[in-house]
Amino acid sequence: MTVRGALGVVGRYVFVGFVFVFFALPLLWLLTAPFDTAPTVQVSLPDFTLENFRTLWDNPYAMRSLGNSVIIAAGTMAITLVLAALASYALSRVRIPGRDTLLYLLLLLSSIVTGTAAMVPTFLLMTELGLIDRQLGVVLVLTGGLLPTAIFILKDFMDSTPRSYEESARVFGASSLQILRHVVVPIARPGLATIAVWAVVQVWGNFLVPFILLRSPDRQPAAVVMFTFYTEGGQPNLALISTFSLLFSIPVVLMYLFVNRRYGFRFHGGIKR
Repeated sequence: MTVRGALGVVGRYVFVGFVFVFFALPLLWLLTAPFDTAPTVQVSLPDFTLENFRTLWDNPYAMRSLGNSVIIAAGTMAITLVLAALASYALSRVRIPGRDTLLYLLLLLSSIVTGTAAMVPTFLLMTELGLIDRQLGVVLVLTGGLLPTAIFILKDFMDSTPRSYEESARVFGASSLQILRHVVVPIARPGLATIAVWAVVQVWGNFLVPFILLRSPDRQPAAVVMFTFYTEGGQPNLALISTFSLLFSIPVVLMYLFVNRRYGFRFHGGIKR
């Protein structure tokens, strides 16, 4: 190996090392700071204590907000999965003029018109429907923002399902919904699992929508309650923020590991042709 080649190899390893440290240090801080009596922004060995967890447990809104996040995330995920599965199956099987153009336009418009830009008309609509300060209103708004992308992803899984399976089911008198439930959904299960995790992740850390639509502190999710751990002067309470962040991240990580272990994340259908 020439000197130039050796320097190139060393440079690549050094670059990979810097990238690894860049991403590893925040995770290491998140794992150590909650157990420190007085954590700082630097990574250090903690003076082991569980007082931070005890303080959060005594907070009347902190632990309840985690339950609120679960309710909002689960509701949004369930509605998104059902509606996206029905819509993607219909777009995959029904020949509509301009079908692909419509699908790409929905995806494009959902990317251009962000939730921040549409927040004023959304707030007025929720006010007219009487859904202000109700978690159902937050679920519906978040579902509307996720549906275009979910339909776009799931349509690929629906397209990969052989039509011969559906034709065989129709011979035995199965309806369209029965075919979708018993034939298409089991084959597209990896895609549904991917959408489920993606939807939960998108909702779990969402701050703007619940912050605007929910008024009662006991109904707000964890992403909103976390900002109460700052003083009036804007100084963060690192002990509570790090502890709450650790608890806040555990459900999503566990869901990802469960789904990845059982189904894997594959952006293609479940049938090999």
